[in-house]
Amino acid sequence: MKKKIGLFLEYAQSGGGTLQYNQIMLDAVAALPRDRFSVVVAYVSDVWVEYLKVYDVKAVLVPRGFLGRALGLGWSLLDLPMGLWRKICPLFHPMAKALLREQCDLWIFPSQDARGFQFPVPALVSIHDLMHRYERRFPESSSKWEYLNRERTYTNICRWAKGVLVDSEIGRQQVIESYGMSPERIHVLHYIAPKYMLSGQASSGFDGRYRLPAKFIFYPARFWAHKNHRNLISAMAKLKDDIPDLKLVLAGTRSHKYDSYESVMKQGRDLGLAEAVFPLGYVPDEDMPELYRRARALVMPTYYGPTNIPPLEAFVVGCPVAVSGVYGMPEQMGDAALLFNPDSVDEIADCIRKLWTDDRLCAELAEKGKRRAANWGPRQFNERLAEIIYLIISEDGRNRTE
Repeated sequence: MKKKIGLFLEYAQSGGGTLQYNQIMLDAVAALPRDRFSVVVAYVSDVWVEYLKVYDVKAVLVPRGFLGRALGLGWSLLDLPMGLWRKICPLFHPMAKALLREQCDLWIFPSQDARGFQFPVPALVSIHDLMHRYERRFPESSSKWEYLNRERTYTNICRWAKGVLVDSEIGRQQVIESYGMSPERIHVLHYIAPKYMLSGQASSGFDGRYRLPAKFIFYPARFWAHKNHRNLISAMAKLKDDIPDLKLVLAGTRSHKYDSYESVMKQGRDLGLAEAVFPLGYVPDEDMPELYRRARALVMPTYYGPTNIPPLEAFVVGCPVAVSGVYGMPEQMGDAALLFNPDSVDEIADCIRKLWTDDRLCAELAEKGKRRAANWGPRQFNERLAEIIYLIISEDGRNRTE
């Protein structure tokens, strides 16, 4: 008998890496073997309409239920009994009603939000990172409100979810260490690059939209402090006399809260880099592959992990990579990237110098990255997800018969 799997998509276009992960998960759920699974996708944002057109899956637009959402948030933050909320919310919450109506054997929630535990449905929920605990210095994840919200969310996810998805073994250990979740309910599913990175040519009008230097270092990231643009700019300044043609291209939307764009741009101007830094703002998916292809290298000095998606995007198209050697990044990169301490401007500068000047090193890293991407790509990701789903459903079935 086929098992019915639901995928809940809520994150809109401003979601950065979470949006990318939702796209990856949509590809994987749509690829589940149809002799074993049927699929339904529930979505609340119109941004998903265009994405869903290319998939042969049932798609259901579900109402947000703003009153129910506000009540659920308050209930969670006041730390009221979540078991009681799960019992009463189907009486009035339109989103809960819509999900229960589908009678899925398992719902997948890729966005690590409260939906994964507020509704009384069997859930597999992603926890992308716990940096609010491990990197308390950054207000975008560890301000009083953010910390409290994340703690309530992750505590409840670990309490109510049938299973949790993490990106790495370090991510798994952090969930166990932080919330005492039983290891058998935590499943490692390594990230892959989004499908849009497989495009083989520049999108129409690319050169008209972007005035890129002939050679440049690339860093796609929103302007949060933990992305560490400041040390990257300082490293560029350290090299400007020795490498006067050094250029940096930045892609990423500005954040509405905790945004550091203005201070980063001012830092660049103060250090004499006004003509060397090119901020592009938001870049649509279809333009990302060409930016990586034209880049000399990706340099990513983030403080957050456990792992990240941009280096995997670079691997797919053969763009050399240098990244912070933090948390699960060494495991994710293997020997296919240069690693540095994100606190060290000297180490970041040294990696930039090597990538800018050493053609042989860049060719070696590009080849190793491509091999790494080929060894863990969409097919392996999809097979692993199907394996995890089957394991959870089978375990749940055994528990019900005992």
